[in-house]
Amino acid sequence: MAWPSVFQRGSLLSRFSHHHVVVFLLTFFSYSLLHASRKTFSNVKVSISEQWTPSAFNTSVELPVEIWSSNHLFPSAEKATLFLGTLDTIFLFSYAVGLFISGIVGDRLNLRWVLSFGMCSSAFVVFVFGTLTEWLRFYNKWLYCCLWIVNGLLQSTGWPCVVAIMGNWFGKAGRGVVFGLWSACASVGNILGACLASSVLQYGYEYAFLVTASVQFAGGIVIFFGLLVSPEEIGLSGIEAEENFEEDSHRPLINGGENEEEYEPNYSIQDDSSVAQVKAISFYQACCLPGVIPYSLAYACLKLVNYSFFFWLPFYLSNNFGWKEAEADKLSIWYDVGGIVGGTLQGFISDVLQKRAPVLALSLLLAVGSLVGYSRSPNDKAINALLMTVTGFFIGGPSNMISSAISADLGRQELIQGSSEALATVTGIVDGSGSIGAAVGQTSCTIVFISPLIVREIFSLMRRRQAHILRE
Repeated sequence: MAWPSVFQRGSLLSRFSHHHVVVFLLTFFSYSLLHASRKTFSNVKVSISEQWTPSAFNTSVELPVEIWSSNHLFPSAEKATLFLGTLDTIFLFSYAVGLFISGIVGDRLNLRWVLSFGMCSSAFVVFVFGTLTEWLRFYNKWLYCCLWIVNGLLQSTGWPCVVAIMGNWFGKAGRGVVFGLWSACASVGNILGACLASSVLQYGYEYAFLVTASVQFAGGIVIFFGLLVSPEEIGLSGIEAEENFEEDSHRPLINGGENEEEYEPNYSIQDDSSVAQVKAISFYQACCLPGVIPYSLAYACLKLVNYSFFFWLPFYLSNNFGWKEAEADKLSIWYDVGGIVGGTLQGFISDVLQKRAPVLALSLLLAVGSLVGYSRSPNDKAINALLMTVTGFFIGGPSNMISSAISADLGRQELIQGSSEALATVTGIVDGSGSIGAAVGQTSCTIVFISPLIVREIFSLMRRRQAHILRE
């Protein structure tokens, strides 16, 4: 097997300027901040459930009776947990709808404006949801649902925009390893969110939302003033011209006199007016591109599993093994570490093989075994962390590849001549389909988590009823 020329003699690094590095870092940390705010909600579910549940059912928090009577939303922890799962489902469905819309909008408006608006406005909604309502002692289920629907729509602006911007700057050569490393932004955001939440959780869950929302809002301001959407903005050639130039460079240096006049370079320097004339493809045309529907369906199944870990892993560790919430938050980081390593390594292998599907298929087959192994994890933090990392490697890795490198490949096919005006739309379709699958999965996860609690409550009521009958 021939070693791809892009990896020889450092040719991959020689392609990149400091502008590429800045774009890589800005898009990386912008989406990391979006994911950090999402992760905060899953990391503080236990604290939120305690705050929303009366003291008669909650012995972990000691507050005056009058505060509980005025603040509580639910009569039992089971109903509070069910509502938290409902919020996850609401968020994912609105996020999925928003992805389809944001992809289309991103291909027609300035990507920097859309991304910055989404980050700043989402940060404000998170602040109102988790911090302002707690400070005002105002608890309302309908308000929480409405805020989380809006948050899902606003957060959906992130992924299509950052993938499209990365696709504008980084060509197909080495895309697997570059996007594999870059797609770790979601996992880094999960780690950042877990660390921020656990560091201030002792002061109250509202401060976890306050910190992540503030950092995300600041990040949106930086994106608005500092991010370059494409190389053409500063007079550099686009990646299509570079790829065409590379194809021309492989022509023989001496073609013969008879062919010399027939040869015409298949690249040209375009002015701003010609670039602006590129039309965005329609949603239907994007769906009809080869590979878009199959990968979208595959990603729907994969994201269902991946987001089950994302939303419920800290809650599962805390309730199943009895570990403290802050410890469960920190331990859940190892799943994201596995996803970072898996996405980067599998992306590199797919570049070497110049094929992505076989790498994905093998990883997903091994993921089945890793899930079975993790389901049998003992009450030991070291073993649990190891099994969690392996599971993240085989689930998070393929998830990162499909949502980033493969989405970029699909959005720059030869059928659409690599137009960046299709990239955000295709990315929105793939990630939106995945989010629909994840939303369906959250309903199942909620039922699985609360079923033992409901059964335990039923048996407790039966025992109390029997004892009452015996006393009579």
